[in-house]
Amino acid sequence: MLIQGPDTRVVELRVHGVQGTTPQSLVDAVAAVDVAGDGLGRIVRPADRLRRPGPGPVLQADGRPVTRVVEGYVWGAMTSGGWAKATWAVLFPFSLANAAHWMLPPVPERNTAAHLLGIGLRSLLRLAALLLTVLLVAQTAVVTLDLVAAQCLAPGSACLADVVPLSLRTTPWARTAVGLAPIALLIFLVARLSRVDWRVDRPEPTDGEPESSVLPGAHVATDPDAPALRALHVVAALGGASVIALGGPLGPLVAPGPQGVAITVAWVLGLVLSGVAALGVMLLDDPTGGAPHRGGRWLRAALGHRVRRGLLFGSGALLLVAGGLVDRLPTRMPGVDVGVQVLAALLVLVCVLLGVLLVPAALLARPAWAALPRRLRPWAGGWMAAPMLAVAGLLGGGFGAGVALTVRWLLGGGLPLPIGYGYITLLWGVAGVLGLLAGVFIVATTGMVRWSALRGNREWAHEAALLHSGRVRDVKLAARAWWWARWARNHSHHVLLILAAVLVAGAIPAIALRLRQIEPAAWTTPFSAFGVLALGVLAVTLLRAVWLAARRPQSGRRLGVLADIASFWPREAHPVVPPCYALKVVPELVARTREHLQDRGTRVVLTGHSQGSLLVAVAAARLLEVLPPEDRERVGLLTAGSQLQWAYPRAFPAVVPHSSLAALAGGLDGRWRALCRGTDPLGGAVTTWDRQVFDGLLLGVGYLPDGTEGALPPAVRGPNGALVLGGDHWLPDPQRGPFPGRRWASGVCGHADYTADPEWDRAVAIAAGLSRVDSPEQTTGSLPSLPAARRGTTPPIQVKPLSQASEPRSP
Repeated sequence: MLIQGPDTRVVELRVHGVQGTTPQSLVDAVAAVDVAGDGLGRIVRPADRLRRPGPGPVLQADGRPVTRVVEGYVWGAMTSGGWAKATWAVLFPFSLANAAHWMLPPVPERNTAAHLLGIGLRSLLRLAALLLTVLLVAQTAVVTLDLVAAQCLAPGSACLADVVPLSLRTTPWARTAVGLAPIALLIFLVARLSRVDWRVDRPEPTDGEPESSVLPGAHVATDPDAPALRALHVVAALGGASVIALGGPLGPLVAPGPQGVAITVAWVLGLVLSGVAALGVMLLDDPTGGAPHRGGRWLRAALGHRVRRGLLFGSGALLLVAGGLVDRLPTRMPGVDVGVQVLAALLVLVCVLLGVLLVPAALLARPAWAALPRRLRPWAGGWMAAPMLAVAGLLGGGFGAGVALTVRWLLGGGLPLPIGYGYITLLWGVAGVLGLLAGVFIVATTGMVRWSALRGNREWAHEAALLHSGRVRDVKLAARAWWWARWARNHSHHVLLILAAVLVAGAIPAIALRLRQIEPAAWTTPFSAFGVLALGVLAVTLLRAVWLAARRPQSGRRLGVLADIASFWPREAHPVVPPCYALKVVPELVARTREHLQDRGTRVVLTGHSQGSLLVAVAAARLLEVLPPEDRERVGLLTAGSQLQWAYPRAFPAVVPHSSLAALAGGLDGRWRALCRGTDPLGGAVTTWDRQVFDGLLLGVGYLPDGTEGALPPAVRGPNGALVLGGDHWLPDPQRGPFPGRRWASGVCGHADYTADPEWDRAVAIAAGLSRVDSPEQTTGSLPSLPAARRGTTPPIQVKPLSQASEPRSP
């Protein structure tokens, strides 16, 4: 522990989680002002009545006051606000496909089979992402080119007869322009939305230099393939749109004379451009997520700026030529139905191949986590990328079908849809019924387990009894919240697996009937009707989310929790996704910390809540890489309500592995503190596991200060009622108090209001290296010693401090 001097001060740099927050809430002040930043990433401080930035409350470290400066980094504007960001809700399947790449199992070193499997998996994911882009274009063509232009605007059609005059319906190229213009606009918009690029300000490895970092988020960096991938996706979308307009993937439209020859040539060029784009995305491979010296360098050089511009110009010109060749649309577009079905079939095939190849890849990676307790191992044994991609594909296809059904209803409901949409409605109808049955089963199972716990007198969590010793009412209230929070953390990933299983189960009969060209039987009509309702609700819900996110950013933040989480990951499999905010937040946190550390008396504690805990953990890892040893000792880390144990290492085992968190804990040498509540359904323990209560002591296993893992000394009771086990501070919830001169949060706080607990200040002091866990009990500020807030009739359970704890006896 560094010696405190008269000029010592602590800078507490706070980072919020998803859903955004106000600057005032982040820094716990009535008013806040910007002191740095660019509008998207804002550094704020508390302000006085004249809107002048001021320091935060004085920090007590072992009974001595220390100057504290509270700053907050606000990044909510990066993911919400405005129409451009609101449309990202429609592209959410793309974000899921991109996140699936980061869920792939790690590739063991010096293992040729695992290396080849990794290359194949990444190539399949990029191909599936490309198919999702072209499928979006094809389903847009169903609406604009087939339903509206070909059918509704056909001469003699009663659709919109009072709105569109006959002269416009019979004008050459008018209907073609109406059908192709929205497709071209869509392709332009998705390309523009993905052009924002925030790069990590860190040195890239030179040729031949291996990436040796074992800290969390080592590969979270911008992908140099992203510009080439974006160009290839746009080329494939334009080429696919041209092929669909000219007759579909099975053959071009038939026309006499030179027009027929030109249509055939343009159709072939469209197929060639789509094939080149598909081959390019499969060959572009950067396994490190940002190292230009690895695979794909030669292809990246071949797809330089001029070549990409040439491909984009050529594919755009081809779409114009295709529109010019089709001067009068037929009453039905034959290529639309076939195009959607071919793309869907290819996407299903790629998903199946990915799921099959993931099995040996996960088995080869299993030694990396085989020694861990079951609750710390990756979800689905490292196979989680397959259901994630399946959900992305089925949601993408379902949203497009839902929009088509909604548009047909708005146009009168009499226009025929492609044949394949009947099977899609059957798919979603069966999936919807299975989903309802699964929901009933989950509710019934949860109720039975809950009733069994109550009947078996397992209602009270042992940790809750220690935290609320002597307060019977709080124990009962907390134990109930502990049970539900633990249930949510243990089974949240099962929701995604059940969703994927339900959708796949609905797809199997639909695919089987379509392959055998069997019309759905009459008894499937209720399923199809339910599928139409489910698809309509899906489309309306997503479009409403876009409207709310654009008109009311606060609502957009609430609706965009999943999008915020998915947007943390850089563009790797799919380039047409929102920009990765981590590529901007992390380097700016690092730069701000280094700026403060130039003052030799300053210590910086990075604090993050929920998703912000992942951002500050990656930032702390970057600081350990770039700072000299004497500056590293002045950096601390505080996480609150974090998912850094139960979610991220299990969902993304190659990027945030358990071993990387141990290395980070060792690099910080005890200056990583984690505030936890057993009542928090989204956050949990970070540095400890296998906890148990024995003889009035809270025991467990966790990270040791030297970066290894092992049994920890018994938990120490803090002066604010918290139990400190290793780096985890278990907070009583409801908290003790109220306390004079401090903000009070009554009831069960769960995932919110961690800064309201007085243990926050004590954890900041420990993370800053100014206090010790086993220091003599000192209360925050002028707070008195902490008696029980409400005394019960049962005697309190005694928890021995570290200095008096003895080894537990064998039961």
